[in-house]
Amino acid sequence: MQLTEQQGFNEALIKLSVLLYQVDGKVSLSEQDYLDHVIDELDWGSTISKSAFLTDAIFRAREAVDNDDCQGFIRKLSDDLNQNANKTLEVAMTLTGIDGERSEREVELLAFLTNRVLAKSLMAQVEEFDSATPIS
Repeated sequence: MQLTEQQGFNEALIKLSVLLYQVDGKVSLSEQDYLDHVIDELDWGSTISKSAFLTDAIFRAREAVDNDDCQGFIRKLSDDLNQNANKTLEVAMTLTGIDGERSEREVELLAFLTNRVLAKSLMAQVEEFDSATPIS
């Protein structure tokens, strides 16, 4: 079955979110609640249920954390995450900060996400905004 662009983004966002809440080695109730909220808001268009997909995403993210391959994991999601770079960054920033502190690994992955994965999309939006803003 061919994924739509939106479904590809949805799945990548879930995978990223799971990785980000696992990377610091502790999962808080606020992180879990926020992830549940993000997942509930997604327009799910897959034959795989959200809960089955989430279970698999948890397993794969845990593997990436255990193998210290978090950047590689994120890199594989790059094309799909760039479909909505603003939403990706919003979710990543909220999820890593919702428990009141960001671990060193969370900060490292946020920097990688913004500077290496989402940079082109985010810069294109800034340039688009700048060209649409009249100069006084």
